[in-house]
Amino acid sequence: MLGFVIYPGAQFIASYDAGRGQRYYLFGANATFADLVTFYRNVLRERGDFVFEEPPTHMFESGRFRDETMAFPPGVTIKDYTWGGSKGYPNPRRPANPERFPTVIMIVPAPAAAAPGARH
Repeated sequence: MLGFVIYPGAQFIASYDAGRGQRYYLFGANATFADLVTFYRNVLRERGDFVFEEPPTHMFESGRFRDETMAFPPGVTIKDYTWGGSKGYPNPRRPANPERFPTVIMIVPAPAAAAPGARH
């Protein structure tokens, strides 16, 4: 539905309006940052880009970013929420299992007009 594989066992957290007809979707994963980066490198068959060291953030962009029609480049972003001693991203579901996610996955699909096969 989102155009990207979701890491097995990842839990949907929320979706947000990104503007310009896009939404982004957050998923919590009970896996390490390194494991998720390796998973998405294999699934997407690309290296992606390590964009921030603090906190560690890795992006896999898919397709071309169009400033006039997009708020975010379509793709998958992995962020380490255990950096700097943090206990992880709080799970908003109660009762929560796990209580916190070490890693969060952000998926940004292409806007419908920019999706392959979409009518213009």
